[in-house]
Amino acid sequence: MPFTQFTSLDFEQIKVQIKDFLRSNSNFTDFDFEGSNFSVIIDTLAYNTYINAFNANLLANESFLDSATIRENVVSLARNIGYVPRSKTAATATVRISDINVGTTNDSTTKFLTLRAGLVCVGASENTTYRFSLPDNITSTRVRDIGGTSFAQFDEPITIHEGTYLTRTYRASTSVDQRFIIDSPGIDSSTLRVFVSGPNDTSIGRQYKMIDNILNIDKDSEIFLAQEVQDEKYEIMFGDGLFGRKLENNSIITARYIVSDGEAGNGASNFSFQGTLTKSDGTIFTPSDSVAVTTVQNASNGAEVEDVSSIKYFAPRLYSAQYRAVTPRDYEAIIGTIFPQTESVAVVGGEELDPPQFGKVQISIKPKNGTFVSDFDKSQIKNRLKNYSIAGINSEIVDLKILYVEIDSNVYYNSAQVSSSDNLRTSIIAGLNDYANNVEINKFGGRFKYSKVNTLIDRIDNGITSNITKVIIRRDLKALLNQFAQYELCFGN
Repeated sequence: MPFTQFTSLDFEQIKVQIKDFLRSNSNFTDFDFEGSNFSVIIDTLAYNTYINAFNANLLANESFLDSATIRENVVSLARNIGYVPRSKTAATATVRISDINVGTTNDSTTKFLTLRAGLVCVGASENTTYRFSLPDNITSTRVRDIGGTSFAQFDEPITIHEGTYLTRTYRASTSVDQRFIIDSPGIDSSTLRVFVSGPNDTSIGRQYKMIDNILNIDKDSEIFLAQEVQDEKYEIMFGDGLFGRKLENNSIITARYIVSDGEAGNGASNFSFQGTLTKSDGTIFTPSDSVAVTTVQNASNGAEVEDVSSIKYFAPRLYSAQYRAVTPRDYEAIIGTIFPQTESVAVVGGEELDPPQFGKVQISIKPKNGTFVSDFDKSQIKNRLKNYSIAGINSEIVDLKILYVEIDSNVYYNSAQVSSSDNLRTSIIAGLNDYANNVEINKFGGRFKYSKVNTLIDRIDNGITSNITKVIIRRDLKALLNQFAQYELCFGN
């Protein structure tokens, strides 16, 4: 049966269709629609039909994940198949904190210090300062005495998160349909901590665990789920008594979280201590002397909230994976969720290697910031993959072999139409950098297209007449020093 288009999205075509319909009536066969007041009525009908057609088309598009464009609709459709978009990811830095002057001690009792959750340091990066916080308390090693004065230090490096530490409190009411929405957009959901206290409790209560699926939980499990709602805010949901513990009436819910600047926090390296501590006896104090903060690793891995295109790509793939890593596509979807800094990932089964290595999976990850994944991040990814992968399958994360493209271009232009050659050069370089950052060539399987580069240069300015562009491809080699080694460079072109 042929498709019949009942409603056009062109105003003039709608008018023509209305006139044709009226002419089919014998009373209007020779009627002059343009020269009468009837034309006003036709315009009104056409305008009304056009608006209805547009709204119907928009509604139909926003009802499907593939065609939806409004973020709130995309998130809602992804939520229907169990996908929670990644929140902003706070940049993290690793520091050592030492030389904390605790003051004079009068006894030999073993003492400790607890670094309180909240603001810890202020980090500087490119003439801008960022707040770095802790989502949890950290306890120091034993306080040592030096000449009657006690000093404390934290032997293990501390991971601090860029952002502001906030707290929000709710009171549960089981008599109404209640929603617990965090009003602060831009939170890092991995730093979200939720505590629930009963109606008669005086403490902050028990900490509930955040989960992303309902496997292995029962009616007594103290869990909560978090999902994105409108305006990039998050909602906290609790169990119903069948899956997860149900809230009691008048329970107090305390949510603590870090609101981050995302990618902007990357690069901070110089930190000054701004935190507060708790002594062994429960006394809260702020050190009066300067505290030594040594940077172990600069702030990195900060990322923005997951964009619409990424949600539309990963949501159906994670749904098909069903939280288990079996096929290469399953690994691609899961790695994108457990390592938010992933820009592109390629997975190869061991049976496809030469020679075959059965029981192994090789994974290559291109991070958004930088070229390689750090050894620490590799170990974290591999540990988290164990929750999804099949027993007996070993995953190996290998570094990328990047093919660089160098462009040497001679640009010819009309000097009468170009005010400054330096400005023209700057504009061309900026245009080429924008093309270099394009997703088309920055993911696995991407292609560099010579014809597009030539056209791009010619369109930078109307004064450009032509260009002669040469392309050179390059691979960087990491050589092993003071030992024999064999290297193979494959350009694949």
